[in-house]
Amino acid sequence: MAAAGSAQRVREPRDEVAENAIHRETVRKENRNRKLVTEYGISPHTKVHVVAGKPMSWHDNQSEVADENFLRIIHHAALEPTRKYTEPQTTSQEIGWISQPLIDTDRTDRRLHHYRQHSEITTYMETAWRLKEQSVNLQ
Repeated sequence: MAAAGSAQRVREPRDEVAENAIHRETVRKENRNRKLVTEYGISPHTKVHVVAGKPMSWHDNQSEVADENFLRIIHHAALEPTRKYTEPQTTSQEIGWISQPLIDTDRTDRRLHHYRQHSEITTYMETAWRLKEQSVNLQ
């Protein structure tokens, strides 16, 4: 709602000549900043993700001498994520990111490794289960 003392501005529709003048000015500004790019390369600010080539492609059989910087970037892109990055990039990568054991464990340490032990009861029940499975499979 406008205040009581202020008059509302009524916008007049633009005519075709004014629209054309605005369009010409926009095109002139775009052409002033345009430049033709003829040399292409890999941007050093972006990370390269490699897509596998087609199987049985004739490109695989060609031997070309490539730029050393390009080869270094391609080889870096082919590395596994733990060698490529210092920390996980997604939450899915957090699972299993640290694959090295946190401590060196001794397999003979009874505090950490509880091996399966057989007693008379467990030996009896194992035999009973085996007999039950065999009788069910024979039917």
